Amino acid sequence: MSQKGIYNSDLPNITHRGKVRDTYELNKELLLMVITDRISAFDVVMDTAIPKKGEVLAKMSEFWFEKTEHIIPNHFIGLASDPETFEMISDFPIAESLDEDLRKRSMVVKKAKRIDIECIVRGYITGSAWSEYTKTKTVNKISIPQDLIEAEEFPEFIFTPSTKAEVGHDEPLSPDETKELIGEDLYNQVKLKSIEIYTYAHEYSKSKGMILADTKFEFGFIDNKLSLIDEALTPDSSRFWSADDYNPGKSPLPYDKQYLRNWLLTQDWNKKPPPPQMPKDVLDKTIEKYIDCLETVTGIKL
Repeated sequence: MSQKGIYNSDLPNITHRGKVRDTYELNKELLLMVITDRISAFDVVMDTAIPKKGEVLAKMSEFWFEKTEHIIPNHFIGLASDPETFEMISDFPIAESLDEDLRKRSMVVKKAKRIDIECIVRGYITGSAWSEYTKTKTVNKISIPQDLIEAEEFPEFIFTPSTKAEVGHDEPLSPDETKELIGEDLYNQVKLKSIEIYTYAHEYSKSKGMILADTKFEFGFIDNKLSLIDEALTPDSSRFWSADDYNPGKSPLPYDKQYLRNWLLTQDWNKKPPPPQMPKDVLDKTIEKYIDCLETVTGIKL
Protein backbone atom coordinates (compact mmCIF):
# COMPACT_ATOMS: atom_id res chain seq x y z
CA MET A 1 0.00 0.00 0.00
CA SER A 2 1.12 3.53 -0.73
CA GLN A 3 2.57 5.27 2.30
CA LYS A 4 0.59 8.31 1.17
CA GLY A 5 -2.74 6.52 1.55
CA ILE A 6 -5.71 6.90 -0.79
CA TYR A 7 -6.81 10.52 -1.04
CA ASN A 8 -9.25 10.08 -3.96
CA SER A 9 -10.71 6.81 -5.13
CA ASP A 10 -10.74 7.98 -8.80
CA LEU A 11 -13.25 5.40 -10.03
CA PRO A 12 -15.66 6.03 -12.93
CA ASN A 13 -19.15 7.54 -12.48
CA ILE A 14 -18.91 9.08 -9.02
CA THR A 15 -22.29 10.27 -7.70
CA HIS A 16 -21.13 12.05 -4.55
CA ARG A 17 -17.84 13.07 -2.99
CA GLY A 18 -18.12 13.90 0.71
CA LYS A 19 -15.41 14.98 3.14
CA VAL A 20 -14.23 11.38 3.52
CA ARG A 21 -16.45 9.06 1.44
CA ASP A 22 -16.73 8.76 -2.34
CA THR A 23 -20.04 7.21 -3.41
CA TYR A 24 -20.79 5.34 -6.64
CA GLU A 25 -24.13 4.03 -7.86
CA LEU A 26 -24.13 0.30 -8.69
CA ASN A 27 -27.81 0.03 -9.63
CA LYS A 28 -31.21 1.31 -8.46
CA GLU A 29 -30.87 -0.38 -5.07
CA LEU A 30 -27.13 -0.45 -4.33
CA LEU A 31 -24.25 1.95 -3.77
CA LEU A 32 -20.51 1.44 -3.40
CA MET A 33 -19.20 3.69 -0.66
CA VAL A 34 -15.40 4.08 -0.70
CA ILE A 35 -13.98 5.33 2.59
CA THR A 36 -10.86 7.23 1.58
CA ASP A 37 -7.94 8.19 3.81
CA ARG A 38 -8.95 11.86 3.74
CA ILE A 39 -9.44 13.52 7.10
CA SER A 40 -11.39 16.66 7.94
CA ALA A 41 -11.17 18.90 10.98
CA PHE A 42 -13.30 21.97 11.72
CA ASP A 43 -15.17 21.04 8.51
CA VAL A 44 -12.06 21.53 6.35
CA VAL A 45 -10.53 18.56 4.53
CA MET A 46 -6.79 18.34 5.17
CA ASP A 47 -4.41 18.20 2.18
CA THR A 48 -2.74 15.02 3.46
CA ALA A 49 -4.23 11.52 3.56
CA ILE A 50 -3.87 9.40 6.70
CA PRO A 51 -2.71 5.94 5.49
CA LYS A 52 -4.95 3.04 6.66
CA LYS A 53 -7.58 5.39 8.08
CA GLY A 54 -10.23 4.32 5.53
CA GLU A 55 -9.56 0.69 6.36
CA VAL A 56 -10.03 1.37 10.10
CA LEU A 57 -13.35 3.16 9.49
CA ALA A 58 -14.62 0.43 7.16
CA LYS A 59 -13.79 -2.36 9.65
CA MET A 60 -15.22 -0.46 12.60
CA SER A 61 -18.44 0.41 10.77
CA GLU A 62 -18.86 -3.25 9.74
CA PHE A 63 -18.36 -4.30 13.37
CA TRP A 64 -20.95 -1.87 14.73
CA PHE A 65 -23.53 -2.36 11.98
CA GLU A 66 -23.51 -6.07 12.79
CA LYS A 67 -23.55 -5.45 16.55
CA THR A 68 -26.50 -3.04 16.49
CA GLU A 69 -28.83 -4.63 13.93
CA HIS A 70 -30.93 -6.02 16.80
CA ILE A 71 -31.72 -2.38 17.66
CA ILE A 72 -32.30 -0.99 14.16
CA PRO A 73 -31.87 -2.18 10.55
CA ASN A 74 -29.01 -0.60 8.58
CA HIS A 75 -27.82 -0.13 5.00
CA PHE A 76 -24.69 -2.31 5.25
CA ILE A 77 -24.42 -5.37 3.00
CA GLY A 78 -20.69 -6.11 3.20
CA LEU A 79 -17.14 -4.94 2.56
CA ALA A 80 -15.89 -5.43 -0.99
CA SER A 81 -12.90 -7.28 0.54
CA ASP A 82 -15.33 -10.02 1.62
CA PRO A 83 -15.31 -12.62 -1.22
CA GLU A 84 -19.06 -13.16 -1.07
CA THR A 85 -19.79 -9.44 -1.29
CA PHE A 86 -17.27 -8.95 -4.08
CA GLU A 87 -18.82 -11.83 -6.00
CA MET A 88 -22.16 -10.05 -5.71
CA ILE A 89 -20.81 -6.89 -7.41
CA SER A 90 -18.34 -8.59 -9.77
CA ASP A 91 -20.58 -8.06 -12.82
CA PHE A 92 -20.60 -4.28 -12.37
CA PRO A 93 -17.91 -2.50 -14.49
CA ILE A 94 -16.56 -0.72 -11.39
CA ALA A 95 -15.43 -4.07 -9.90
CA GLU A 96 -12.52 -4.22 -12.39
CA SER A 97 -11.09 -1.01 -10.90
CA LEU A 98 -11.21 -2.22 -7.29
CA ASP A 99 -7.72 -3.29 -6.26
CA GLU A 100 -7.05 -4.86 -2.86
CA ASP A 101 -6.51 -1.51 -1.09
CA LEU A 102 -9.78 -0.09 -2.41
CA ARG A 103 -11.74 -3.23 -1.55
CA LYS A 104 -10.68 -2.95 2.12
CA ARG A 105 -12.16 0.56 2.17
CA SER A 106 -15.33 -0.10 0.16
CA MET A 107 -18.75 -0.85 1.61
CA VAL A 108 -21.60 -2.16 -0.50
CA VAL A 109 -24.74 -0.57 0.92
CA LYS A 110 -28.44 -0.27 0.19
CA LYS A 111 -29.71 3.05 -1.09
CA ALA A 112 -31.69 5.02 1.47
CA LYS A 113 -33.80 8.15 1.55
CA ARG A 114 -31.66 10.18 3.92
CA ILE A 115 -33.02 12.28 6.79
CA ASP A 116 -31.08 15.53 6.54
CA ILE A 117 -29.91 16.02 10.11
CA GLU A 118 -26.94 14.76 12.13
CA CYS A 119 -28.18 12.80 15.15
CA ILE A 120 -25.69 13.46 17.94
CA VAL A 121 -25.81 11.79 21.36
CA ARG A 122 -23.64 13.05 24.20
CA GLY A 123 -22.87 11.08 27.33
CA TYR A 124 -20.18 13.44 28.67
CA ILE A 125 -19.75 17.19 28.57
CA THR A 126 -16.77 17.98 26.37
CA GLY A 127 -15.82 19.73 23.12
CA SER A 128 -18.33 22.22 21.72
CA ALA A 129 -20.92 21.21 24.37
CA TRP A 130 -18.52 22.19 27.18
CA SER A 131 -17.64 25.42 25.41
CA GLU A 132 -21.34 26.39 25.06
CA TYR A 133 -22.16 25.31 28.63
CA THR A 134 -19.38 27.47 30.15
CA LYS A 135 -20.86 30.52 28.42
CA THR A 136 -24.62 30.01 28.72
CA LYS A 137 -25.31 26.95 30.95
CA THR A 138 -26.95 25.39 27.87
CA VAL A 139 -26.07 22.56 25.47
CA ASN A 140 -27.65 22.82 22.00
CA LYS A 141 -29.77 25.66 23.39
CA ILE A 142 -31.19 23.29 26.06
CA SER A 143 -30.84 24.54 29.63
CA ILE A 144 -28.65 22.29 31.81
CA PRO A 145 -29.58 22.91 35.46
CA GLN A 146 -26.78 20.80 36.97
CA ASP A 147 -23.35 22.19 37.87
CA LEU A 148 -21.02 20.10 35.70
CA ILE A 149 -17.27 20.00 35.36
CA GLU A 150 -15.44 19.32 32.09
CA ALA A 151 -15.72 15.71 30.84
CA GLU A 152 -18.27 14.82 33.54
CA GLU A 153 -20.94 12.28 32.61
CA PHE A 154 -24.37 13.82 32.03
CA PRO A 155 -27.04 12.65 34.53
CA GLU A 156 -28.74 11.16 31.45
CA PHE A 157 -27.52 10.87 27.85
CA ILE A 158 -28.69 13.81 25.73
CA PHE A 159 -29.73 14.13 22.09
CA THR A 160 -28.24 17.22 20.41
CA PRO A 161 -28.94 17.14 16.67
CA SER A 162 -27.43 19.50 14.12
CA THR A 163 -27.94 20.52 10.52
CA LYS A 164 -26.14 18.48 7.88
CA ALA A 165 -24.05 20.90 5.83
CA GLU A 166 -22.55 19.74 2.52
CA VAL A 167 -19.98 22.50 2.91
CA GLY A 168 -19.06 24.56 5.96
CA HIS A 169 -20.22 24.03 9.52
CA ASP A 170 -23.10 21.97 10.86
CA GLU A 171 -25.25 24.18 13.09
CA PRO A 172 -26.79 22.98 16.40
CA LEU A 173 -30.56 22.49 16.39
CA SER A 174 -32.87 22.87 19.39
CA PRO A 175 -35.64 20.25 19.82
CA ASP A 176 -38.23 22.68 18.39
CA GLU A 177 -36.06 23.55 15.38
CA THR A 178 -35.50 19.84 14.66
CA LYS A 179 -39.22 19.06 14.92
CA GLU A 180 -39.91 21.90 12.49
CA LEU A 181 -37.40 20.40 10.03
CA ILE A 182 -38.40 16.73 10.13
CA GLY A 183 -41.69 16.61 12.05
CA GLU A 184 -42.38 15.68 15.67
CA ASP A 185 -43.04 11.99 15.08
CA LEU A 186 -39.78 11.42 13.18
CA TYR A 187 -37.88 13.54 15.72
CA ASN A 188 -39.10 11.25 18.52
CA GLN A 189 -38.15 8.13 16.54
CA VAL A 190 -34.59 9.21 15.70
CA LYS A 191 -34.03 10.54 19.22
CA LEU A 192 -35.15 7.26 20.77
CA LYS A 193 -33.06 5.10 18.40
CA SER A 194 -29.98 7.35 18.67
CA ILE A 195 -29.97 7.11 22.48
CA GLU A 196 -30.67 3.37 22.35
CA ILE A 197 -27.74 2.65 19.99
CA TYR A 198 -25.44 4.98 21.94
CA THR A 199 -26.37 3.35 25.28
CA TYR A 200 -25.60 -0.11 23.89
CA ALA A 201 -22.29 0.98 22.30
CA HIS A 202 -21.30 2.94 25.42
CA GLU A 203 -21.73 -0.13 27.63
CA TYR A 204 -19.95 -2.38 25.14
CA SER A 205 -17.00 0.03 24.75
CA LYS A 206 -16.73 0.42 28.53
CA SER A 207 -16.40 -3.37 28.86
CA LYS A 208 -13.34 -3.07 26.58
CA GLY A 209 -11.75 -0.24 28.57
CA MET A 210 -12.92 2.61 26.31
CA ILE A 211 -15.38 5.41 27.02
CA LEU A 212 -17.61 6.50 24.14
CA ALA A 213 -18.04 10.15 25.12
CA ASP A 214 -20.28 11.16 22.22
CA THR A 215 -21.16 10.10 18.69
CA LYS A 216 -23.21 11.07 15.67
CA PHE A 217 -25.52 8.93 13.57
CA GLU A 218 -27.28 9.34 10.26
CA PHE A 219 -30.60 7.75 9.44
CA GLY A 220 -32.64 7.17 6.34
CA PHE A 221 -35.54 5.08 5.10
CA ILE A 222 -34.96 1.78 3.29
CA ASP A 223 -38.16 0.04 2.13
CA ASN A 224 -40.05 2.53 4.33
CA LYS A 225 -38.17 1.36 7.45
CA LEU A 226 -36.09 3.73 9.57
CA SER A 227 -32.49 2.53 9.14
CA LEU A 228 -28.98 3.44 10.30
CA ILE A 229 -26.85 4.63 7.35
CA ASP A 230 -23.49 6.25 6.53
CA GLU A 231 -20.92 5.05 9.10
CA ALA A 232 -21.32 3.84 12.66
CA LEU A 233 -19.37 4.57 15.84
CA THR A 234 -15.97 5.20 14.26
CA PRO A 235 -13.25 7.55 15.51
CA ASP A 236 -14.36 9.95 12.74
CA SER A 237 -17.91 10.24 14.03
CA SER A 238 -17.31 9.58 17.75
CA ARG A 239 -15.14 10.64 20.64
CA PHE A 240 -13.40 7.76 22.40
CA TRP A 241 -11.36 7.99 25.60
CA SER A 242 -9.35 5.37 27.46
CA ALA A 243 -11.18 4.51 30.71
CA ASP A 244 -7.77 4.41 32.45
CA ASP A 245 -7.16 8.05 31.53
CA TYR A 246 -10.62 9.27 32.56
CA ASN A 247 -10.70 11.82 35.36
CA PRO A 248 -13.50 14.43 35.31
CA GLY A 249 -12.21 18.00 35.37
CA LYS A 250 -10.25 17.66 32.13
CA SER A 251 -10.88 15.95 28.82
CA PRO A 252 -8.81 12.74 28.54
CA LEU A 253 -6.46 12.05 25.64
CA PRO A 254 -8.58 11.36 22.57
CA TYR A 255 -8.60 8.21 20.45
CA ASP A 256 -9.99 9.97 17.40
CA LYS A 257 -9.28 12.99 15.22
CA GLN A 258 -9.32 15.27 18.26
CA TYR A 259 -5.54 14.73 18.31
CA LEU A 260 -5.34 16.49 14.94
CA ARG A 261 -7.82 19.17 16.05
CA ASN A 262 -5.72 19.88 19.15
CA TRP A 263 -2.63 20.39 16.99
CA LEU A 264 -4.55 22.66 14.60
CA LEU A 265 -5.66 24.83 17.54
CA THR A 266 -1.99 25.63 18.20
CA GLN A 267 -1.53 26.87 14.62
CA ASP A 268 -2.09 30.36 13.25
CA TRP A 269 -5.06 29.28 11.13
CA ASN A 270 -8.54 30.77 10.61
CA LYS A 271 -10.25 27.35 10.12
CA LYS A 272 -10.80 28.04 6.41
CA PRO A 273 -9.09 26.38 3.42
CA PRO A 274 -6.23 25.97 2.81
CA PRO A 275 -5.39 24.10 6.02
CA PRO A 276 -1.87 24.00 7.50
CA GLN A 277 0.41 21.22 6.26
CA MET A 278 0.27 18.32 8.72
CA PRO A 279 3.71 17.32 10.08
CA LYS A 280 4.66 13.63 9.98
CA ASP A 281 4.52 13.18 13.78
CA VAL A 282 0.90 14.47 13.89
CA LEU A 283 -0.05 12.18 11.00
CA ASP A 284 1.66 9.17 12.65
CA LYS A 285 0.07 9.86 16.04
CA THR A 286 -3.39 10.32 14.49
CA ILE A 287 -3.39 6.96 12.69
CA GLU A 288 -1.87 5.28 15.76
CA LYS A 289 -4.88 6.49 17.79
CA TYR A 290 -7.33 5.24 15.13
CA ILE A 291 -5.71 1.79 15.02
CA ASP A 292 -5.55 1.60 18.84
CA CYS A 293 -9.24 2.46 19.03
CA LEU A 294 -10.19 -0.21 16.47
CA GLU A 295 -8.10 -2.92 18.18
CA THR A 296 -9.19 -2.06 21.73
CA VAL A 297 -12.93 -1.78 21.07
CA THR A 298 -13.40 -4.51 18.46
CA GLY A 299 -10.41 -6.83 18.94
CA ILE A 300 -9.81 -6.59 15.15
CA LYS A 301 -6.15 -6.41 14.12
CA LEU A 302 -5.36 -4.72 10.80
